[in-house]
Amino acid sequence: MDALQQVSAYWRAANYLSAGQIYLLDNPLLTEPLLPEHIKPRLLGHWGTTPGLNFVFAHLNRIITERGQDMIYIAGPGHGGPATVAHAWLEGTYSELYPDVSQDAAGMRRLFRQFSFPGGIPSHAAPETPGSIHEGGELGYSLAHAYGAAFDNPDLVVACVIGDGEAETGPLAGSWHSNKFRHPRKDGVVLPILHLNGYKIANPSFLARIPPAELAKLMEGYGYRPYVVEGDDPDAVHPLMASTLDAVFNEIATRPEHLPMIILKTPKGWTGPKEVDGKPVEGTWRAHQVPLSEVRTNDEHREQLAAWMRSYKPEELFDDQGRPYPEVVGLVPKGPKRMSASPHANGGELLRPLVLPDFRDYAVAIERPGTASTSPTQVLGTFLRDVIAANPHSFRLMGPDETASNRLQAVYEATGKAWQAATLPTDENLQPGGRVMEVLSEHLCQGWLEGYLLTGRHGLFNCYEAFIHIVDAMFNQHAKWLDTAREIPWRRPVASLNYLLSSHVWRQDHNGFTHQDPGFLDVVLNKKASVVRVYLPPDANTLLSVADHCLRSRDYVNVIVAGKQPVLDLFDREEAVVHCTRGLGIVDWASNDAGQEPDVVLACAGDVPTLETLAAVSLLREKLPDLRVRVINVVDLMRLQPPGEHPHGLPDAEFDALFTTDKPVIFNFHGYPWLIHRLTYKRNGHDNFHVRGYREEGTTTTPFDMAMLNGIDRFHLVRDVIDRVEGLGVRYAALRQEMTDARLRARAHTRAHGEDAPEIRDWTF
Repeated sequence: MDALQQVSAYWRAANYLSAGQIYLLDNPLLTEPLLPEHIKPRLLGHWGTTPGLNFVFAHLNRIITERGQDMIYIAGPGHGGPATVAHAWLEGTYSELYPDVSQDAAGMRRLFRQFSFPGGIPSHAAPETPGSIHEGGELGYSLAHAYGAAFDNPDLVVACVIGDGEAETGPLAGSWHSNKFRHPRKDGVVLPILHLNGYKIANPSFLARIPPAELAKLMEGYGYRPYVVEGDDPDAVHPLMASTLDAVFNEIATRPEHLPMIILKTPKGWTGPKEVDGKPVEGTWRAHQVPLSEVRTNDEHREQLAAWMRSYKPEELFDDQGRPYPEVVGLVPKGPKRMSASPHANGGELLRPLVLPDFRDYAVAIERPGTASTSPTQVLGTFLRDVIAANPHSFRLMGPDETASNRLQAVYEATGKAWQAATLPTDENLQPGGRVMEVLSEHLCQGWLEGYLLTGRHGLFNCYEAFIHIVDAMFNQHAKWLDTAREIPWRRPVASLNYLLSSHVWRQDHNGFTHQDPGFLDVVLNKKASVVRVYLPPDANTLLSVADHCLRSRDYVNVIVAGKQPVLDLFDREEAVVHCTRGLGIVDWASNDAGQEPDVVLACAGDVPTLETLAAVSLLREKLPDLRVRVINVVDLMRLQPPGEHPHGLPDAEFDALFTTDKPVIFNFHGYPWLIHRLTYKRNGHDNFHVRGYREEGTTTTPFDMAMLNGIDRFHLVRDVIDRVEGLGVRYAALRQEMTDARLRARAHTRAHGEDAPEIRDWTF
């Protein structure tokens, strides 16, 4: 059997296994007539894209074996899960990792039975699937993941199959431009394979309907050299694909500036039923999911299924014991060269700890807390500069054209911005092979970073807080991937996905309402406690401590919210470490309840809410010197939950001791106020919590007016204390009125002068 015959046999075997996963509970080798009890009661899965995926798998295996090429495979059409699972089983990886799914008839039965079945495996290329780093349940991100995997992997080829539907999404359209950021020698190669089978779920795909010359020009305009493989006759398409791949990989070996790509046109549901109930199926949208939908109850459908599966000639593919014949898997690569066994697709196997400088060396010196101000992210930028310098091949900083805007520009002292396109004399900090990845697409930043992390490297994504929402769904997918992967023994831990959200809601007064939204925190906290962490460091030194912790962590999504504008320096470097390690705690120098029960607790989370809380405390000390006030700052938001809800949760006894069970708690929060209630609703004394935060009031105005619009300002907090501490309301009605008048004066000043009053703008503790 020559190489092409082996490829064809492997393809038929993969197609057989794929159809079996969708349909069969038993009788895996069809050694007896197909009966209703052999069929799954619920037919779940997608056939339409699967034979094309198998076709590509089979041909790439030949390339790997003949050339010794390191390669991973990204299946953009995530519904093609039957193909990725079949491939892993034929390569032997599946049985190595799941011994009960052995490479024989009994294992084949389990392979079929488990697919899209209760207690089994998902229908996508999920974390359970060896060789996968891209589930594909949400379309649009395969090519970004592929490039992320290729960065700093010079010997790796990432074959990325892009399906009809995915090709129509905005993120995928933007992802073609990732080639402008790939260094031809320092980075690996991405081989895009645009698989056009003509249809999506129920409609034709437009890239399959535009003139071929127009499509080729589109790909050339993106900067690729397109090769076309088209046909429906396997005898003709196999040699065409083989010769095309030989040409493509000969070209890849020259490290070209312009990458090749393949436009593959084959029928949807190729080799499946051509017609069902008098209606065409193969080559139409009807092949998308389950071509034969009534196999248990319809004798004719069941006969068609048997004929379809026997058309692959299983007796030529598997022996009597259900083992693939040696010639069928003769071109399967060996060991880690198998795409299903590549360590690049189980990135924790390759992960090495970052070399991190001591973050304490970058700390801001503090003579007296609350009297001087520093930009937290500007300080962090100096730390990240040296992180990049110490890890020149394993750390990247992603951001949508906002690195300098977010005050991280010190990183340019160590590296430039990755850029392979044309440059002009006026450009700054552009560098082929730079470690900073800037593109005005949050989708690309997220996709690149996910691919980079899942293949064993480290990174950080900095973004304006309001616009991180653009990747809400991508975050959801990645968090779910991590949550599942943590339960799979052979999946090794990967570096955490770290977000730094700056230019946040309280300092977007100049850009206005559209730029003011802290709601990403609410989205994050919908995910399982085992995966997500949220940190709100109130100053530069706590930000350093939190960042160091997050960069060392594994298998989490860490969200850090920190401002770029100067804020008060509150904790010296040693206190910052202790405070962040606790996650929350009493601010001794701002409190005056030492040795006594407080009359009121003022809690805060976030830099601007902390500033306003301290300003309110200062007013209370002046106006109500006998009032016992406890100030609590929260850095780790998860500490507010009970231990049974989150592993960082503060034990009830400690929570009660800090917040009390019977005193009013005025909580000034960075985000939407109901999030704090959600986190603390099971706590003793929750009814005493009064939370202030962003309440969807915003405009282009001054920083303090933004605080007043949403009620987190110092004057409002003093009024809250008067209203909620028993006995103060009637006695200090005049003070309450004074605070109301102060708000009116502050607002009038902004209207008259266009800026906050100096005593507010320049306030210190």
